[in-house]
Amino acid sequence: MAVIPKILVFAGSVRSGAYSGRTADVAQKELAMQGAEVTRISLADYPLPILDEDLEKEKGIPENAMKFGRLIAAHDGLLIATPEYNGSIPPLLKNSIDWVSRVRKDGSRSFRPLVGKVAGLCSSSKGHFAGIRCINHLRAVLVRCQMEVVTPECSVPEGGNAFDEAGNFRDERLHKSMEHLCRTLIETSRMLSTRIEA
Repeated sequence: MAVIPKILVFAGSVRSGAYSGRTADVAQKELAMQGAEVTRISLADYPLPILDEDLEKEKGIPENAMKFGRLIAAHDGLLIATPEYNGSIPPLLKNSIDWVSRVRKDGSRSFRPLVGKVAGLCSSSKGHFAGIRCINHLRAVLVRCQMEVVTPECSVPEGGNAFDEAGNFRDERLHKSMEHLCRTLIETSRMLSTRIEA
């Protein structure tokens, strides 16, 4: 019997109506249609201070970073939909990743939530370039965190016109791109989780 992978989906923006949030919604539906067990969250539920090593030394890893790390650890893969800020990763998303990457222990046990975790990436922007500069930066950061980032990606240009009234992509090519990304993320998550269990 095939393993049903658990995929965590979130956007790098918490702005109401953000294109990245709408892209994450499309991904959530596509992953579920392809048979994954999907958890959709908002980074707004895990507010964190700006990463500061003096703060970490004084107070330790913030509880919301630990909660977010445990949630990541409980899933086989992640799908992140990011906006592009000044050609790069938005500070909310980068700060969340940076804090979770600092986690080394959970109580007395060794705990590295990001290491070896599979990730699929989407980007979006209001312009024609679809956040492709940002998605390359995000890929580099996640690889540095020792995550397994799948090659297919889905970048959404002209975000204001990209979605129909039902929240789906208007462009069939974007739909095919998301379909391919989700399939690869599911297959890779299934393969790696099976290997770990073996």
